[in-house]
Amino acid sequence: MKLKQLLVVPLTAVLLSACTATTSLRSSDPSLAVKINNDAPLVLKNPVSKTYKATSFGQYRFRATQEGMEPMYGLMPLKFNSGYLVADILFFAPAAFYNLREVYPFYEFDVAQGVVRYKKKESDQWTSYKPTAAEVERAQAYFSE
Repeated sequence: MKLKQLLVVPLTAVLLSACTATTSLRSSDPSLAVKINNDAPLVLKNPVSKTYKATSFGQYRFRATQEGMEPMYGLMPLKFNSGYLVADILFFAPAAFYNLREVYPFYEFDVAQGVVRYKKKESDQWTSYKPTAAEVERAQAYFSE
């Protein structure tokens, strides 16, 4: 019985930590601040490391502000977790409702260009993403509430 208890605690910790992802947020301008969902705004003078929960159906809305410019609104692009999907199918299918997508490890916000850049590895090239009009409207509505 003690062996079972000893295994349950680390296994639970591993499962819970697998449902989060850490990202590095940076900016093309040191005066840029970004607010993601209900979090406090982050000033991106230097890259900021932040951890977010994995999600299957949710979104991470953002408002990026920069001195002298109109705010930029949108949804953060999220990556699909194929490994989590396989583990969910094999071990606990209901988990697929919570962890199929997560933040990319690296984001860069550029209000002047109206894009969010993201990548999986530090050595990868940036992929640019421009929020659609519908995404901008959803984020604006979210932050105006």
